[in-house]
Amino acid sequence: MSEFLVNLLGERLVNSEKAEVDVQALGSKLSLLGLFFGCSLNAPCKQFNGSLCEFYTRFKKTSEHKDKLEIVFVSSDQDQKHWQDFLQEMPWPALPFKDRHKKMKLWNKYKVTSIPSLVFVDALTGKVVCRNGLLVVRDDPKGLEFPWGPKPFAEVVAGPLLRNDRQTADSSSLEGHYVGVYFSAHWCPPCRGLTRVLVESYRIIKESGKKFEIVFVSADRSEESFQQYFSEMPWLAVPYSDEARRSRLNRLYGIQGIPTLILLDTEGHMITRQGRVEVLNDPECRLFPWHPRPVLELSESNAVQLHEGPCLVLFVDAEEDGELEPAKELIQPIAEKLMAKYKAKEEEMPFLFFVAGEDDMTDSLRDYTNLPEAAPLLTILDMSARAKYVLDVEEITPAIVEQFVNDFLAEKLKPEPI
Repeated sequence: MSEFLVNLLGERLVNSEKAEVDVQALGSKLSLLGLFFGCSLNAPCKQFNGSLCEFYTRFKKTSEHKDKLEIVFVSSDQDQKHWQDFLQEMPWPALPFKDRHKKMKLWNKYKVTSIPSLVFVDALTGKVVCRNGLLVVRDDPKGLEFPWGPKPFAEVVAGPLLRNDRQTADSSSLEGHYVGVYFSAHWCPPCRGLTRVLVESYRIIKESGKKFEIVFVSADRSEESFQQYFSEMPWLAVPYSDEARRSRLNRLYGIQGIPTLILLDTEGHMITRQGRVEVLNDPECRLFPWHPRPVLELSESNAVQLHEGPCLVLFVDAEEDGELEPAKELIQPIAEKLMAKYKAKEEEMPFLFFVAGEDDMTDSLRDYTNLPEAAPLLTILDMSARAKYVLDVEEITPAIVEQFVNDFLAEKLKPEPI
């Protein structure tokens, strides 16, 4: 275990007393690691830290599992004094302030897009056990459900579901169906925009004869708002009054923002977290149920994924539909090989693969990242780290792409600032 933790966190952490903490000595009984991503200048982080301190102190005093859990603070602070002052409030250790490279690797590995964030991972393997630890602290203040691992969708959603005609259906009616779990709220403009598109997608899929259902999990701020919004939806919903079940579903899928549409297969296993992007990119639902594709064509609707971690982007000289196909075919075998490798390890892909032609979207991306106008141009963009890796060669071959990918994963490439 200690070898894995050293690889994940480094050999030394620090605590509030400025003392070093030997990672190998964190404890042979440790089975769960909570990674607390935050910043001292962020008010919600300060507020959550207070709740987490209460939770942690109680857990360490009363739980029979007290030796199995540790928390580590992963800061995005830019000022060392602010970081040090915040650390004084914490009874757990932190990554050293100057170890920014290790911090960024953790942010990318666990796909952290907002703070505060608390991700529980298996201390033996690093695999995510629970992505939304904020809800654990709120919903299980005594730590009775430790280790908060994922449960089957059918178990978490179990119970009555509403129809907008005030009739109910039992969640068992979802068996054998593809299911979209839709996290949304009326107060959120992008949610309302997606709902309008999703209503049409739902109709198309149902009329095609496929077994498909959507379950709305509301983030509305009142029962009245929920009822108004749900009246526009032809699918099912978790009752607004059942806050515990709504929270468990948010926790199960680690929801960090809305709208989010999770697609599940007929066995309840996740197909994709990117249902929103898929619905907007495929209004005729030809690719339903939207299994992940190795290579995506960069578009306005999927550009948001550029901010979810490192992305390989191959820029080519293409303006018309279909002209991107040769570029996709060039990098697809490498992407498929990487997908298979990480799927076998039951881990998420370390980055996404895109091809980009010549359009306003691509021009804006080049301008923002200060990339040369060359085409073809092979890049890896890491927006959260504000870093780019650029390979400007006359001819791009599969061997060159694969070497570029392998060098990035082995941390042999030198980043340039965005």
